[in-house]
Amino acid sequence: MTASSHAFRAHSFNAAAAQYAANRPSYPTALLDTIEELAGRPLAGARVADVGAGTGLATALLHARGAEVVAVEPGDGMAAQFRRAHPGIPIIRGDGNDLPLAADSVDFLTYAQAWHWTDPDRSVPEALRVLRPGGALALWWNTHALDVPWIAAQSHRIQHRFGGDRTVHRNGDADHSALVDPTGRLTFTRRWVRWSRRVPLDTHLANIGSHSIFLVHGEEASAAFLADERALLLKTFPDEIVDEVYDVDLLLATTA
Repeated sequence: MTASSHAFRAHSFNAAAAQYAANRPSYPTALLDTIEELAGRPLAGARVADVGAGTGLATALLHARGAEVVAVEPGDGMAAQFRRAHPGIPIIRGDGNDLPLAADSVDFLTYAQAWHWTDPDRSVPEALRVLRPGGALALWWNTHALDVPWIAAQSHRIQHRFGGDRTVHRNGDADHSALVDPTGRLTFTRRWVRWSRRVPLDTHLANIGSHSIFLVHGEEASAAFLADERALLLKTFPDEIVDEVYDVDLLLATTA
């Protein structure tokens, strides 16, 4: 992917911020438990910056956990949606490549579905700059559980029509710490956290349609695929309630 196409996909969410907020899955309580376990400290009372916060799905969970959290978000549409949904949580404009945060200012730096939009050659040094000693960098992605047959079949159809999208579907089990930190300055621990949710079929379709791989292909191409997908999924879920299964892929590193 070229730098220009990467940037185009990164900014594609701004026009679909309301769709994103209404239909994307959140994250399970067990994920926050695991973050605290690996970091060796609670989120409650900690200073947290949630980068690439989007509409605030993860930020809201961190806030509810008792963290003193600030959101960092570069996109106009996403930031506007965040402010409407979470008027009591501060948000500042910026991205992981040039964090608008002071040095040694946060205990946790979190990226939910967002690290892959950064340039790790820049975002790793920035993370190390703003984290306090003993602080934790936590990166995670909701990935579709490809051992579930209907999810594997859907993944194949999406890849056949649009190409791969590593933010939608699971990347496999090989450790990819080198991809998130090419500098080798961080040592990550990796955990998978499985969870599921039951949603109306139309919510499921709107969820997958909110991913950048659909947004950049245009409304006509996406609508045609999603109409075909709806007909196929009705055979598996005739009651129009879909059991979505996710594996949260968590990588966490602590500073010295």
